[in-house]
Amino acid sequence: MSTTPEVLRALVDDAAVFPPGNSPLPEAVSAHATHRAAPYGGCVGPLLVPASSAPELLDALDAGRWTGRGPLDLGVVARPGTDPAALREGLAVLGADPRVDVRGAELGWTDRWRRLDLPLALEVPREADARDAALADVRAAVAEGDAVVAKFRTGPTPTWPWPDEHELAGFLVAATSVRVPFKLTGGLHHAVRGTYAVGGTDEENHGVLDVLVATAAALEGAPVAEVAALLDVRDGHALADLVLAWPGSTTRRVRAAFTAYGCCTVTDPLGELATLGLAATDHPTPGEDPAP
Repeated sequence: MSTTPEVLRALVDDAAVFPPGNSPLPEAVSAHATHRAAPYGGCVGPLLVPASSAPELLDALDAGRWTGRGPLDLGVVARPGTDPAALREGLAVLGADPRVDVRGAELGWTDRWRRLDLPLALEVPREADARDAALADVRAAVAEGDAVVAKFRTGPTPTWPWPDEHELAGFLVAATSVRVPFKLTGGLHHAVRGTYAVGGTDEENHGVLDVLVATAAALEGAPVAEVAALLDVRDGHALADLVLAWPGSTTRRVRAAFTAYGCCTVTDPLGELATLGLAATDHPTPGEDPAP
C-alpha cells in the first residue's frame, strides 16, 4: 500500500531540463531514477522532455543513465509556437523504444490542434477571450472521450510576465466552471505563496498548497475574488490544516481537477510540504536535489 498522501500522488512532474533548472538531459535522467526510488517517489510524475530532445534522450539511455525499474516514464513537451509536426516526430522516435513509456504530451493550444492517441495537455493563452475559447475546445474534446487537459503557466518567462493571484484565480474559475481538468507549469517551487529569491532577485511565487485550496473553492463555485484571496494566503500551517482535514471525496475531486504541475526542482516543494505535515514515510531536504 502506498504511503504517499492521496493529495500528493504523482502531483509533481519532473521538469528538471526546463528553465530555470536547465539540467543536462543525461543528469536529469539519472536524478529522476533517484527521485522515483526515494520514499517520496509516489509524489513524482514522469520526466518531462522536449520533443526535439528525443535522440539525446535515447543516447542517455544507451549510456546507462536510466537505472530505474522498468521503462522510463516520459511526458513529451512542445512549447507554444512549436510546429505540432515536431511533437509527432519526437513521439514517433520515443514510442518505438521499449525502454521508455510515453505517458503524455504537451502542446500549445491552437484552434487547429489535432488529437493524439495518448493523454495531451494543451497550454492555453492568457487573454480571457482566447483562454475561454481554448477551454471550450478542450471541454468539447473531453466530452468526446479524449484524455485532454488544459495547461496554464504560473511562472514568468521572457515573454510571459508572472500571473498574479487575480489572473490565476480567473483561470481556475474558468476551468472548473466548464469542468476542464488542468495542469500547471512554471513557478510552483514552494509549498506556500511568498516572496522568494530567484537568481538573486526577490520574486513573488505561487504556492502549491494555495493552489490546492483555491481549486477546492473554485469547484464549489467561489467567485474569482474569493479564489484570489486564497491564492494570496501565506500561512502554510493554516493551509496544510485545511488540506489535511479534507475528506477523501474532496481530495479526489481536487486532484481530478488539478492533475499535476511541472517543477524543475522536484524536492523543494516536497520538502516544504513534508515540513508542514504532508509527506510519505520520508522526504527530501528542500534545496537538495539528488546528485546524478
